[in-house]
Amino acid sequence: MFLTRFRMNTARPGARRLLSSPQVLHAAVMASFPALLPTDAAVSPDGPRVLWRLDQNARAEVLLYVVSPDSPDLTHLVEQAGWPAAAADPKTPGWQTRPYAPLLDRLAEGQRWAFRLTANPVHSIRRKADEPRKRTAHLTPVHQAAWLLDRQARGGFRVVEKPQSERLLPGGTTYNNHEHHGDRYELTVGDRRGLAFDKSRSEESRRGSRVSLVTVTFDGRLEVTDPDAMRRTLTRGIGKAKAYGCGLLTLAPLAGTE
Repeated sequence: MFLTRFRMNTARPGARRLLSSPQVLHAAVMASFPALLPTDAAVSPDGPRVLWRLDQNARAEVLLYVVSPDSPDLTHLVEQAGWPAAAADPKTPGWQTRPYAPLLDRLAEGQRWAFRLTANPVHSIRRKADEPRKRTAHLTPVHQAAWLLDRQARGGFRVVEKPQSERLLPGGTTYNNHEHHGDRYELTVGDRRGLAFDKSRSEESRRGSRVSLVTVTFDGRLEVTDPDAMRRTLTRGIGKAKAYGCGLLTLAPLAGTE
């Protein structure tokens, strides 16, 4: 497994085109793997897959992260949306790729990490008894946070809780008959985006191929409870819409730790 970081040059038209459509960016990411044919699936259902995420930290700082079974070649992204002249030096090809195994191998129960995850929190609902269930996005931060908290155990982690002395909301606070988790955990829910784009770029198949989804970015602290399950989470992702930049959870050391 490999972890790759690529910085977008947002002043270039190619970067703006890639950033305007998750479908286009997904195709560009998948084209980074010479051995992967367009007709191949991203991965087997039970194995590691290609995951990616955009972190837009500032208008001119947009970072693409990719976790993949194979090391990618992002030459085409450098040419379209990077700094080709600076990448002419073989020592600085325009992106950074590191083996992921050292981090995966060192995971142990009880470790605490800072984390970030962009996800597509959804649930299935039925408005009438005689109609099929429909996948619908969670729209409030309370329900979006609850979506992630529901996936802690099988994900191999738990989101760290704040000490009682640091909580601003009293215990038992509810929102629409649901417990309000917003102040109980070391967790923030932000960067909500509503995306709509064409799944196919061919005119013949454009009808009925419109994709709409809601994404949010979670930042917080977690504790590893099951290292094997945590490794699966890091290499297989969380939730739906993985092809469109969702599901990639990344870890970073907490301040004051190794």
